Amino acid sequence: MGRVLFIVGPTGVGKTALAVALASRFQGEVISADSRQVYRRMDIGTAKPSPEEQKQAPHHLLDLLDPGDTFDLATFLSLAHTAIGEVNDRGALPIVAGGTGQYVWALHDGWEVPHVPPDAEFRETKRLEAQQKGPQALYQELQAIDPARAAHLDPQNVRRVIRALEIHHATQLPPSQFGGRTEGDAHALVMGLTMDRPDLYRRIDQRVDRMMDLGFLDEVEGLAAQGLTFNESALSSPGYRELGQHLAGELTLDAAIQRTKFQTHRLARRQYTWFKLSDPRITWFDASDSALVELASAQVENFLPRFQ
Repeated sequence: MGRVLFIVGPTGVGKTALAVALASRFQGEVISADSRQVYRRMDIGTAKPSPEEQKQAPHHLLDLLDPGDTFDLATFLSLAHTAIGEVNDRGALPIVAGGTGQYVWALHDGWEVPHVPPDAEFRETKRLEAQQKGPQALYQELQAIDPARAAHLDPQNVRRVIRALEIHHATQLPPSQFGGRTEGDAHALVMGLTMDRPDLYRRIDQRVDRMMDLGFLDEVEGLAAQGLTFNESALSSPGYRELGQHLAGELTLDAAIQRTKFQTHRLARRQYTWFKLSDPRITWFDASDSALVELASAQVENFLPRFQ
């Protein structure tokens, strides 16, 4: 894969800002490892890098698909490997930044991922089953088939549970068999951003408020006007789902905003299950440290001479 810098951590902690700062210092290009920023017209709610940030550093894997299209791990790995190779060929530093833990570790550890194409009939059958019996029924089915894969999934994330069942249906093998972990890539530096949980939650809440000021509700209204639904695929993400419920008359705007904040806190907690503070692969930094960029830069300066 060649040299690559990863910047990981929970949502709202400041990964994009650090990635752009380091890209400016070290001739870097940013490769998104976010499963939602690949979608067009989902800019505000995914905290996509702003036009100003994208001017400061080249970005990759943004705005590739229309909302409602399917984007999976195998596709991400193929695109990310290509981008990393091209950035290295230009003599620049690939900086993979994002909070989708499965994507990050699959790329870092060289997972073998099955190229199982979407099975629309199977997915619809399982989606209806989840509606009738509840998400827990599908999750229990996955637990019986592959407890190791189930342990890494949120039972309420119906889309990912169905994808795991789909892989088993197509291959008759446990999905976790395709996610074997190696010792990691010696050409990679993984830096993590964290902060005290109450401070992180306050930062998340402030970001949601800024999103609303920037026109998040208008963004969701535009997607709804295209006939898209907010309970599946990328549009089930925090904020889109809740504001969609508001537009449907199911929630007041205040309740939708508060629920968005709560669900984003929940997402941050889940991300910490992928990015553990005890993980020896990650060099952690306090995101609230005023010297963050200098401290991170020192780590990069120690890392880059290995390839000179």
